[in-house]
Amino acid sequence: MAETLSWRPHCLVSPKARPQSPPAHPAVSTQHNAQVRRTARGRRPNRALLTATSARFMSTASTPSMRAREADSAMTESRPGSSDGGGGGGNVKVVVRVRKFLQRELDRNAVCLVEMDPKTQRTTLNPPAIEDVKGTRKVYEEKSFTFDKSFWSHDEASGHYSHQKDVYESFGEEFLDHNFDGYHTCIFAYGQTGSGKSYTMMGTPEQPGLIPRTCGGLFERIREEQNSSITYNVHVSYFEIYNEHVRDLLVPRTSPPSYLKTRESKADGVYVQGLTDCPVKSYAEVERLMNTGDQNRTVASTKMNDTSSRSHAVFTLTLKQIQHDITSDSTIERLARMRLVDLAGSERANRTEATGQRLREGSNINQSLTTLGRVIAALSDPKRQRALQAKGTQSPSKRRLEVVPYRDSVLTWLLKDSLGGNSKTAMVACISPSDYEETLSTLRYADQAKKIRTRAHVNQDAVSAAERDAKIMEMQETIKSLQLCMNAAALRKRDEADRAGEELENYQRQVLKMQRAMEESKDVSDVKIRTLTQELEELRPLAVSLQNEVDSLRRHLALALGELKNPIVIPRNVDEKENYYATDEESEWSSDEEGQYEGAPVAWQVDIDDLMSDLGMFRRKVADDHERFGCALRKDCSVRARTEVLMMNNSRHSI
Repeated sequence: MAETLSWRPHCLVSPKARPQSPPAHPAVSTQHNAQVRRTARGRRPNRALLTATSARFMSTASTPSMRAREADSAMTESRPGSSDGGGGGGNVKVVVRVRKFLQRELDRNAVCLVEMDPKTQRTTLNPPAIEDVKGTRKVYEEKSFTFDKSFWSHDEASGHYSHQKDVYESFGEEFLDHNFDGYHTCIFAYGQTGSGKSYTMMGTPEQPGLIPRTCGGLFERIREEQNSSITYNVHVSYFEIYNEHVRDLLVPRTSPPSYLKTRESKADGVYVQGLTDCPVKSYAEVERLMNTGDQNRTVASTKMNDTSSRSHAVFTLTLKQIQHDITSDSTIERLARMRLVDLAGSERANRTEATGQRLREGSNINQSLTTLGRVIAALSDPKRQRALQAKGTQSPSKRRLEVVPYRDSVLTWLLKDSLGGNSKTAMVACISPSDYEETLSTLRYADQAKKIRTRAHVNQDAVSAAERDAKIMEMQETIKSLQLCMNAAALRKRDEADRAGEELENYQRQVLKMQRAMEESKDVSDVKIRTLTQELEELRPLAVSLQNEVDSLRRHLALALGELKNPIVIPRNVDEKENYYATDEESEWSSDEEGQYEGAPVAWQVDIDDLMSDLGMFRRKVADDHERFGCALRKDCSVRARTEVLMMNNSRHSI
């Protein structure tokens, strides 16, 4: 369960608090102490000596425990390739644990369908009663499986009931031994929702699980280490995979949530970019970080589980041991990673009655677990293992067998090394005592996982004094070259900044010059506009007077043209003789008058030509003003234009 833990390191039984047997024979005691010291230095212990003295001496947390190996000797012999205490490759260690009845199961008088044999480690799943499976065509039959260890945690009255401490001592201490030897390890819990995974991994304040006990045992061994030449560095990280997104549990929640990206490199493998990695010096610091992560973890209540984990939680401890040998002046570094995974439980929507957000969470959980099952199936395929062992050119079909769908899920991608790579891995299959179908599915899952072989190796780097000095010199040269590069880059940046500053100043000066030029041009334009406006106002009265003259001349011209078109006719007398003199006089007068009128149009034409010349000159001036002022004089120009047209028409008529 994802509960807040308040367990302290003193929950673990320290060597001082354990009941001690009577002292053994001095010789045996001396041999045993020497053997413990050799074991602490990572050498293989003398199993016969430890077996002979196991009745007198109890294993402590500060020394690699052999109890788990001795207890599981029968199991490792039961199937070839089982993971043992030695190095190299081995199969995934699989244990199964059945929980107690929950209150809802007691209310419906559920029957336990699981049986476990503590001697053969055989787990048997019995079919449910006939009345419980009426109306279905499914065939329910007895199924048996054999695993590395079977933990009966159903009935406390049973003689082989397994407590939290028993689970840790069975294989938890063994995996802690592997970590001190320099191996990567991984323990993950799998099972149906509400089957006891979080209880097994985290536990409660009264009954701490694998994660708190492993952390406590780690710091207890470091504290009791007698070799002063070894330096220990421990780092902790804690994250969850929620809806296929990685979220750091050691930082406060944000809205919207902040997710991290998963990356892969040749040097570090698959890792989470930007994940918090906290150095710790004691179990109290680890406990504080665990409490912080548990409070930030996503949990919710469903019909199957009141505190259902809605995400996969991954708690990682990184142990680095640095041992310096004064005699040979060499340094040995060992790096081990402990990955403890609490998987979210598989669930069926019709049983959990989940809707909305809970339903989407369950769908993503089942998808990632399905991908995990496909990865396990691919890794445990005997054809694939034979293909990997075969040498020479492989056919396309064999190459396809080597493809494992790690990238189909964030969970399997992050557990890539733990499932089929450089790690010693254990799976805790948590089962329900009364659910036949889900329990059978989990047992089949676990039975397939135990066939996976890993390729674990010691992550150790031994460096002699000469090599260390050479590396130091190389690093110093690298630092110098980097400093030179940084200085050169700084100089380049400074020069670029200076050039950019000069260009900016030039641009600013040009802008100021352009602004001043624009202001001067504006002032000149304003003066021209004022001058032309003044000239226009002065010419406006002249234009009015000229217009009046044009109107007067138009009237005179109209009268003259009218007289020319319609002359006055003088009637003649019939008696020409009587009027001879009168006719002569009239003719003389008429000829004088006609001569007078014949000269008048010529004079008028001269006047009109002069007037047209003046108007042409005026028009040119107006055109110049129009070019200067635009359309300001358009109205006056139109008036003058109409005047000229009328005068031209009148002159044509007169001609």
